[in-house]
Amino acid sequence: MAYYEAMARSASTGSTLDLQPIDRLEEKVRQLVAMVDTLRAERAKAQDESARLQRELDNMRGRLGEAAGATAEITTLREEREKIRARVAEMISHIDKLGL
Repeated sequence: MAYYEAMARSASTGSTLDLQPIDRLEEKVRQLVAMVDTLRAERAKAQDESARLQRELDNMRGRLGEAAGATAEITTLREEREKIRARVAEMISHIDKLGL
């Protein structure tokens, strides 16, 4: 009878020992699944942020193009103003010579 009790104890202890590596493996698999879920969520968040930044960059490029156009227009207007000033100064000089 003692023999059978010893066998039963060793069988139950053996099965416990055999299950411990499986339990550890299961826990590691659960941790890996949780990590994969976290990484997927972070990836989705990073993709959303990247898309938002791309839209913002496109918007800024458009505004930069508009600003460049406005700068060119301002330069043209300044050049025209200087030409008009020179012509007015020339006309005033002619009027002064006429003595009017």
